[in-house]
Amino acid sequence: METIDRVVELTVGADEAFAWHERPGALERMLPPWEHARVVASSGRGVRDGSRVTVLTSLGPLTVTITAEHRDFERGRRFADVQVDGPFERWEHVHEVLPREDGRCAWRDLIRYELPGGAMGHAIGASRVRRRIERALAWRHATLRDDLALHATFTGRRLRVAVTGASGLIGQALRLLLMTGGHEVLPLTRDGSDEHLRWSPRDGLAHPDALEGIDAVVHLAGENIATRWTKARMASIEQSRVGGTRSLVASLARMKRPPRTFLCASAVGWYPSSDGVVDESAPPGTEFISRLCRGWEEAADGAARFGARVVRTRFGIVLSPAGGALAKMLPAFQLGVGGPLGTGQQGQPYVSIDDAVAVILTALLRDDVAGPVNVVAPETVTNEEFSRTLARVLRRPCGPHVPAAVLRAVLGEMADEALLASHRVRPARLESLGYVFRPATLEAALRHVLGRSANAERARS
Repeated sequence: METIDRVVELTVGADEAFAWHERPGALERMLPPWEHARVVASSGRGVRDGSRVTVLTSLGPLTVTITAEHRDFERGRRFADVQVDGPFERWEHVHEVLPREDGRCAWRDLIRYELPGGAMGHAIGASRVRRRIERALAWRHATLRDDLALHATFTGRRLRVAVTGASGLIGQALRLLLMTGGHEVLPLTRDGSDEHLRWSPRDGLAHPDALEGIDAVVHLAGENIATRWTKARMASIEQSRVGGTRSLVASLARMKRPPRTFLCASAVGWYPSSDGVVDESAPPGTEFISRLCRGWEEAADGAARFGARVVRTRFGIVLSPAGGALAKMLPAFQLGVGGPLGTGQQGQPYVSIDDAVAVILTALLRDDVAGPVNVVAPETVTNEEFSRTLARVLRRPCGPHVPAAVLRAVLGEMADEALLASHRVRPARLESLGYVFRPATLEAALRHVLGRSANAERARS
């Protein structure tokens, strides 16, 4: 049997740390983004004895399912999960809270496992499996620590939040953050079994009355812009984002008690391409993406007419291997051929996925936040600095520059406005709120979301 025993110190008490693990979404929140794992079945009884959960994940080139059963549940103290079907000969994971004298606590993960194939299986896979587990635990402990600290700053407030785009990159992460904080999430979908929670960009909400009593709406839905822009495509993008926001706001206005807060996604494309540093006070540009953001935000401002506090979050590149721009970059950079775009000197604002959703939560719970909010890290980097940092984190060489002419030939106008445009954006509103970003630098952000932190790297050595 192999044994891995790791402890992380937390800033909250034992009761809150244990309650976090009992809430819906806790397991999904603890699945590292680079694993691309997902829960495919659950008994719905949380971590209590006899409950089971099945996770689909990868094992090298293979896709495998692991079914675990929870045992040894002691409320406020410990629980365990034991593999009943999966790739290990044996697997037991004990989760335990350790109270500290100062009122805080620590969280302990004790894992015992045995690989299949006896001595041969151990010789072939022992070091690789151990590195993978250590890497995941390092990420989980950092995420657990930071999530609990964030929730502790807003104790006593529980929201009912409706979310469009809940199946997207930001939406999925936000849903889990909200749920594990004790908030209720109502995903608004374009299809699905619950007719009352359906909406469409053209018609808005099917049944606005079904949302009576909600505190906030987070509007993240919109057609993907990362493609070649034809006239038809541009019109479709504009309809999905501007028209969709307008229809949603009109539906909410018909409610007897509309939500007090309306938060709408936008982008740093609001600003014109420039090498100068801008903050939320800067005017919009004149390019297609700037006009799109302006129309998008003006549609969101319509919610102020029914008394809602409107927050417009202007996102930079959101870093996560689970989707978005970083996921598209990774294959080339992992092969050592990914490199800067064009000259590489264009500013490239970014934000980690954890900060992206933590900012949304902060905006929902702080009544003094309204208007535009730049959701970008305070560090300003160029595309070349971004590329070289990503290559270094992956332990790969940085490839050659991709000529601007090649990008224009493949992607047309989108290349100039989204890939070659320069944005140096300051998160002035977040700075005024005293918001503390989780990773302080681009390298720290990439190491966290890719599981290449200092602890994980020591496990690789």
